[in-house]
Amino acid sequence: MAIVGGGMAGLTAAYELMRLGLRPIVYEAEQLGGRLRSVSFPEAPTAVAEMGAMRFPISARSLFHYVDLLGLPTRPFPNPLAPDTPATVVHLNGDVHHARTADDLPAPYQEVADAWEKALTEHAELFAMSTAIRERDVATLKSVWNRLVTELDDTSFWGFLAASPAFRSFRHRELFGQVGFGSGGWDTDFPNSVLEILRVVYTGADTDHMLIPGGCQQLPRGLWHHRPDRPAHWPKGTSLAVMHGEQGPRPAVTSMRRRDGGIEVRDASGRGEVFQAVVFTPHVWTLLNRIECDPALLSLDQWTAVERTHYMGSSKVFVRTDRPFWRDLDPATGRDTMGMTLTDRIARGVYLFDNGPDQPGVMCLSYTWNDDSLKVATLSAAERLEVLLPQLAAIYPGVDIRSHIVGDPVAVTWETEPSFMGAFRANLPGQYRYQRRLFTQFMDEPDGFFLCGDDVSWTAGFAEGAITTALNAVWGVVRRLGGAAPAGNPGPGDLFDRLAPVELPYS
Repeated sequence: MAIVGGGMAGLTAAYELMRLGLRPIVYEAEQLGGRLRSVSFPEAPTAVAEMGAMRFPISARSLFHYVDLLGLPTRPFPNPLAPDTPATVVHLNGDVHHARTADDLPAPYQEVADAWEKALTEHAELFAMSTAIRERDVATLKSVWNRLVTELDDTSFWGFLAASPAFRSFRHRELFGQVGFGSGGWDTDFPNSVLEILRVVYTGADTDHMLIPGGCQQLPRGLWHHRPDRPAHWPKGTSLAVMHGEQGPRPAVTSMRRRDGGIEVRDASGRGEVFQAVVFTPHVWTLLNRIECDPALLSLDQWTAVERTHYMGSSKVFVRTDRPFWRDLDPATGRDTMGMTLTDRIARGVYLFDNGPDQPGVMCLSYTWNDDSLKVATLSAAERLEVLLPQLAAIYPGVDIRSHIVGDPVAVTWETEPSFMGAFRANLPGQYRYQRRLFTQFMDEPDGFFLCGDDVSWTAGFAEGAITTALNAVWGVVRRLGGAAPAGNPGPGDLFDRLAPVELPYS
C-alpha cells in the first residue's frame, strides 16, 4: 500500500504496517520528518534549530513509546516558569518582570492564574474531567465531554473567557492572552473554538514538556531505519530504509484516482501504480490544490470538511551563539543576563537552549502564531533578525546579543511552506461536526483511502495526534485487507461504538 507523506504520521503507519508483514511504499515531497524538522547549524552539530515541533508533553504516551523504542534521550523544555528554566522575563506594556516561579510575579498575574483555574472549574468541569482521565473512567469522561461539546461548540476561546465572572475585567483577559498558562501566551487562539483549548488542558498537553537533544527529527528518521526484532513475513533486519533501497522514498504525489479496484497513485517522476490501500498524511488542503484528486476518494460531506479545515500559522527565527552567554550573571543585579522571554512586542516568545557552558548555544529569537506570524512572513531571515534585535535591546538594555551570534539566522513561516500552508489545524467555533467527519473517516472508508495526521486528530498541533490517527489508519488498512485485531487486544475500530465522539444534530 501507499503511504503519502513521510512525517510522523506517515512513518508510524509505514513502520507498523511493515511489522505486520505488509509492504508500505512511502511518498515524500521534501524530507522525512514533516513538521518534525530539525536544522543543524554549520560547524556545530549539537546546535539544532527546531523549526516545527519542539516540545512534547509527558502525557503523550504513544509518542514516548517510539521515543523509548529508539532509545532517544530527552530533557525538560525551557518553558516560561518551568522548574528547569533558570529564568523567565515577562515584558508587557513596557514593564519588565524577572521571575523563577509564578510567585515572583506581581499580584495581577496571580489574579489571572486564579481566574483561569476558576473558569475551568466552574464552567468546564475541570475536576470531573481530570479525575475521569486519571482513573480511566471512560463512562464519566464521555458523559461530561459530550455535554460540554453540546454546550460549547459554538463558543470561541475569547467568548468562554468573557462569559466567566472570573474574567469580567478586560485587563485580566488581555494579560491572560499575553502570558497565558503552561507554554506561554494564548491570545492568538482567542478566535478558535474553546473545545480545542479544553482538549489541550484536559490531556495535560500544555505542561511538563520535554525536548529531544540533537533534534526531534531523529524520531521519524529513526523509524525509517529501525529494524524490528520480529517482523511478520519479512526477514530479520528489514527496515523501511532497506525496503525502499538507495533511492529512498518515492517523490511527491501528483494525482490519485480510483482504478482497477484500487487507487492509482502517480508521482512527480511520472510513475503510476495501483495500490489496494492508501494512507494519506499531509495537510488536507493539499488535496485541494497540490494533488489532482478523484472526487470519489471522499464523500461530499468529507470534502466539505476538508474545505472548512482551519489552520494556524506560525513563524520562528533561530540563531546560533558562541556560548550560552545568557547564563552570565549581571554583577549589578545578580540575575542571569537573559531569560526565557514573553513579550507583547513582535518577538512574542524567546527561548534559550543551553547545551553546556563550553558548547554553542541556540536562541529562538521569536516564536509567533497567526497575525504575529504574518507580521514577518514577507521578511527574509536576515531582515527578521534586524527587526528583532532592537526590540530585544529594549527589554535587555546593555546586552549585546549580536556580538554572540555566529553565522546566519534560520527562519520558517509554515503558512508559506508549499507542502503545508499552515502550522496545524485549529477549529473555529461551530466546526466540531467537520472535525468529526475527518477524524472518523477511517471507519467510513470502504475502498482503501485513509486520512490521518495531526490535522484530523482529536488534539491538533501535537505529534501525539499524528501517531494515534496513524494507528487508526493501520487498523483500517488491516480490516480492508481482510485482517483483524486479536480479541484480547482490540483496535480502535473494534472499540469505536464505545469510544466514538458524540455526533451533534444537524437540525
